[in-house]
Amino acid sequence: MSQVLMSIKPQYVQQIIDGTKTVEYRKVRFQRNDIDSIVIYATAPVKKVIGEVELLNILEDTLDNIWKQTNLQGGCTKEEFDDYYSGKDIAIAYVLGKVTLYDHSKTLSDYGIHYYPQSYVYLRSE
Repeated sequence: MSQVLMSIKPQYVQQIIDGTKTVEYRKVRFQRNDIDSIVIYATAPVKKVIGEVELLNILEDTLDNIWKQTNLQGGCTKEEFDDYYSGKDIAIAYVLGKVTLYDHSKTLSDYGIHYYPQSYVYLRSE
């Protein structure tokens, strides 16, 4: 299976760690179907890779349907959801499972990445 490293804002990273956010909204779906976990890169001001989370499922549907299915797990308000998907017809929701925090945070360069990923970067395949 494979991993992606995903850039996530620190406030959402904390919600994922707390278990209050179990869905990560995105505008773009992974092009590969073998992704089994997401390595979490907390964006500025943290700028560290702090752990990983199991990927349980990927939902793709209209904005209204995704909101109805996931609004209690998404970690944002309806207004924030609508702002994020402004101009889009389809929403992607990555359903998250077990979180594993690293004992020591890592840097992007530890993964051979020397730029700030806007969304995600594929890491490994087994």
